Amino acid sequence: MLFLLTGGFAAAVNWTSRIMYNLWMPYSYAIVIAYLTGMVTAFVLARMFVFTASTQSTGRSAVIFTLVNVAAVAQTWAVSMALAYYVLPGLGITWYAKEIAHFVGVAVPVFTSYVGHKRFTFR
Repeated sequence: MLFLLTGGFAAAVNWTSRIMYNLWMPYSYAIVIAYLTGMVTAFVLARMFVFTASTQSTGRSAVIFTLVNVAAVAQTWAVSMALAYYVLPGLGITWYAKEIAHFVGVAVPVFTSYVGHKRFTFR
């Protein structure tokens, strides 16, 4: 439950920061930079509140956390781009298409990230 709460907060940071970054850079780049912003938030919160019994050093956990999130950012980017430029417009949804697409893209790796972090990052 704490993972969902801290991850939800980090996802909100990710989603809202993408909107701000998108003012200065293309959507595709903003997704990746926002993901990094959310990722740092998620690491700090997970280390502090969720995986407190971790026996690994913070440095080692940070490296593994980054590796797990490489897969997650790829999922987020692919889903967000496909939905924003192909799926939603194909369904006639153009109102806030990028925001909807990015919201779904951020939600997709929640489960794969949890498993990766539980088994590898903060074991």
